[in-house]
Amino acid sequence: MKSINIYTLTSPLHDETSIIAQTKEFLSSLNIDYQLKGEDFSDYGISDLSLIYVRTGGTEELFIEKLPQITKVSKKIYLLTSGKSNSLAASMEILSCLKMKGLQGEIIHGEAKYIKEKIEKILLIERGKINLSKSILGVVGKPSNWLISSGVNYSFIKEKVGLEIVDIQMQDLLQYVTNDLNLEDSKVLKSLVAEFYNKEFTKTCSTKDEVKSSIDGAMRIYLGLKRIITERNLSGLTIRCFDLLTSVKNTGCLALAKLNSDGYIAGCEGDIPTAISMLIVKKLLGHASFQANPARVNIDNGELLFAHCTVPFSIVDRYELDSHFESGIGVGVRGFIPKGKVTIFKTQGDLNRYFIEEGELLENGEQNDLCRTQQLIKLSNKDSARYFLENPIGNHHVIIRGSYKQILEDFMSELVAI
Repeated sequence: MKSINIYTLTSPLHDETSIIAQTKEFLSSLNIDYQLKGEDFSDYGISDLSLIYVRTGGTEELFIEKLPQITKVSKKIYLLTSGKSNSLAASMEILSCLKMKGLQGEIIHGEAKYIKEKIEKILLIERGKINLSKSILGVVGKPSNWLISSGVNYSFIKEKVGLEIVDIQMQDLLQYVTNDLNLEDSKVLKSLVAEFYNKEFTKTCSTKDEVKSSIDGAMRIYLGLKRIITERNLSGLTIRCFDLLTSVKNTGCLALAKLNSDGYIAGCEGDIPTAISMLIVKKLLGHASFQANPARVNIDNGELLFAHCTVPFSIVDRYELDSHFESGIGVGVRGFIPKGKVTIFKTQGDLNRYFIEEGELLENGEQNDLCRTQQLIKLSNKDSARYFLENPIGNHHVIIRGSYKQILEDFMSELVAI
């Protein structure tokens, strides 16, 4: 099945032979991978992206006849036009009608290069929405008590975008962490401990045995979380990680860093909106992101210092292991992300408000009074720094390597409109 299906609307007043030739010439110029479905809309919506090619004028009533079938499966209707045979005029009339009915739609029109790029962007967004709708996000424990502005209505999110959020008891994890491992998991654990034990551990007061014990405990948490993800078919999770400090005398930092590197979403403190933000980045862009919070904001120059302890290994040049910052126990991660363009993103729990800004990562910090991974970022628009002090969406935000403001803006505007 092609990723793009193209359906057609054609007035019977036009010569079919010339319209077929015109269609072939137009679609060939776009250089996209598609399947031409013609005027049979019976399977409309089965592909990643459905386009309606308005081939001629005089097709407005034909469209109205197809509308009930279209709106059964599509929340936004894309009208493709070549600009010939009054196709643009008909598309404008159709779009105007859709808007009057409170429906979403857009005309795709212009030079071949523009149309191709526009379709590719829409396809990326539509695939992102499909991927998000098929995702399941786990919440291990419940959100930390201090996340007083980060509540999420599970059923609302499910109805809005199809994302399922499920609660998982902390005890379900602890039984994996504290019980004896089977032979296979024991072998994996031994290999993981050896891998991380060879990394530099910067807490100099710890003995080798203490370091090995901390890594062993951290990797048991990793194996437990990964089993939960696998058994429950999760796209990822967020965990009330501070409870681990008392229950198993360890932290989730190293486990979450590795899970994020493995391709899952792994957030901490049970912060659901931040986990959703990370999930959006993964399902739309295919990238891992770093959950962090601002430690300092400079309004005058737009520089912010972010910090946290769970940076994915896949986005750093190198990393060191240290203790967890707040408690001084367990294992935290100090990662060094390459300097360059980054994007800062956060969505509210109801997906109706979000923040997106690009910036430049100037340097990685190693201050002792902050969480282990530290990034000094200069915002592209320094005035955006006021958001963090005047109207923030919680404290955690996600950091993405690269410039993705526009595609995230386009994607989030689609979600807001649903």
